[in-house]
Amino acid sequence: MSAETKTELPQVTGSCCSSTGSCQDSAAEARQDGVTTVYQVKGMTCGHCEGAVTSEISEIAGVSSVKAVAATGQVTVVSQAPLDDAAVRAAVDEAGYELVGQA
Repeated sequence: MSAETKTELPQVTGSCCSSTGSCQDSAAEARQDGVTTVYQVKGMTCGHCEGAVTSEISEIAGVSSVKAVAATGQVTVVSQAPLDDAAVRAAVDEAGYELVGQA
Protein backbone atom coordinates (compact mmCIF):
# COMPACT_ATOMS: atom_id res chain seq x y z
CA MET A 1 0.00 0.00 0.00
CA SER A 2 1.49 3.36 -1.00
CA ALA A 3 1.37 6.48 1.13
CA GLU A 4 -1.14 7.95 -1.33
CA THR A 5 -3.71 5.21 -0.71
CA LYS A 6 -3.31 5.05 3.04
CA THR A 7 -6.75 5.28 4.65
CA GLU A 8 -5.70 6.40 8.12
CA LEU A 9 -7.32 9.77 8.88
CA PRO A 10 -5.54 12.54 10.77
CA GLN A 11 -6.73 13.51 14.23
CA VAL A 12 -9.00 16.52 14.08
CA THR A 13 -9.26 19.02 16.93
CA GLY A 14 -12.56 20.65 17.77
CA SER A 15 -14.52 17.45 17.20
CA CYS A 16 -18.06 17.06 18.46
CA CYS A 17 -16.90 14.00 20.40
CA SER A 18 -15.86 14.38 23.99
CA SER A 19 -12.62 13.05 25.43
CA THR A 20 -14.58 9.97 26.53
CA GLY A 21 -15.62 9.28 22.93
CA SER A 22 -19.29 10.14 23.30
CA CYS A 23 -20.74 12.42 20.64
CA GLN A 24 -22.07 15.68 21.96
CA ASP A 25 -21.87 19.40 21.39
CA SER A 26 -19.02 20.81 23.50
CA ALA A 27 -20.84 24.16 23.56
CA ALA A 28 -23.79 22.42 25.22
CA GLU A 29 -21.36 21.02 27.78
CA ALA A 30 -20.15 24.53 28.60
CA ARG A 31 -23.71 25.89 28.89
CA GLN A 32 -24.47 23.42 31.65
CA ASP A 33 -21.75 25.01 33.76
CA GLY A 34 -22.74 28.66 33.34
CA VAL A 35 -24.63 31.36 31.51
CA THR A 36 -24.17 31.60 27.73
CA THR A 37 -24.65 35.00 26.12
CA VAL A 38 -24.15 35.86 22.45
CA TYR A 39 -23.10 39.41 21.58
CA GLN A 40 -22.95 41.19 18.23
CA VAL A 41 -19.66 43.03 17.67
CA LYS A 42 -19.02 45.42 14.78
CA GLY A 43 -15.65 45.73 13.05
CA MET A 44 -14.07 42.26 13.37
CA THR A 45 -12.66 41.13 10.02
CA CYS A 46 -10.03 38.45 10.74
CA GLY A 47 -8.52 36.02 13.20
CA HIS A 48 -6.46 38.77 14.82
CA CYS A 49 -9.68 40.67 15.52
CA GLU A 50 -11.21 37.55 17.05
CA GLY A 51 -8.16 37.10 19.26
CA ALA A 52 -8.20 40.71 20.46
CA VAL A 53 -11.89 40.57 21.41
CA THR A 54 -11.50 37.13 23.01
CA SER A 55 -8.51 38.27 25.05
CA GLU A 56 -10.23 41.37 26.43
CA ILE A 57 -13.55 39.69 27.27
CA SER A 58 -11.69 36.75 28.88
CA GLU A 59 -10.30 39.17 31.47
CA ILE A 60 -13.78 39.92 32.87
CA ALA A 61 -14.27 38.20 36.22
CA GLY A 62 -16.42 35.08 35.97
CA VAL A 63 -15.87 34.45 32.24
CA SER A 64 -15.00 30.82 31.54
CA SER A 65 -14.91 30.83 27.72
CA VAL A 66 -15.17 33.18 24.75
CA LYS A 67 -15.65 32.30 21.08
CA ALA A 68 -15.48 35.20 18.60
CA VAL A 69 -16.36 34.69 14.93
CA ALA A 70 -15.36 37.55 12.62
CA ALA A 71 -17.47 36.27 9.71
CA THR A 72 -20.70 36.73 11.67
CA GLY A 73 -19.57 39.35 14.18
CA GLN A 74 -20.88 37.15 16.97
CA VAL A 75 -19.10 36.55 20.24
CA THR A 76 -20.35 33.74 22.47
CA VAL A 77 -19.43 34.13 26.13
CA VAL A 78 -19.90 31.53 28.87
CA SER A 79 -19.74 32.93 32.39
CA GLN A 80 -20.53 31.88 35.92
CA ALA A 81 -23.29 34.50 36.17
CA PRO A 82 -24.85 37.07 33.82
CA LEU A 83 -22.30 39.71 32.86
CA ASP A 84 -22.67 43.45 33.22
CA ASP A 85 -23.20 44.82 29.69
CA ALA A 86 -21.06 47.86 30.56
CA ALA A 87 -18.11 45.57 31.40
CA VAL A 88 -18.49 43.69 28.11
CA ARG A 89 -18.79 46.98 26.20
CA ALA A 90 -15.64 48.32 27.88
CA ALA A 91 -13.72 45.14 27.01
CA VAL A 92 -14.84 45.26 23.36
CA ASP A 93 -13.98 48.98 23.20
CA GLU A 94 -10.53 48.26 24.66
CA ALA A 95 -9.99 45.70 21.89
CA GLY A 96 -10.85 48.40 19.34
CA TYR A 97 -14.31 47.25 18.24
CA GLU A 98 -17.92 48.23 18.82
CA LEU A 99 -20.41 46.22 20.88
CA VAL A 100 -23.76 46.46 19.08
CA GLY A 101 -25.58 44.52 21.81
CA GLN A 102 -26.80 41.04 22.51
CA ALA A 103 -27.45 39.01 19.37
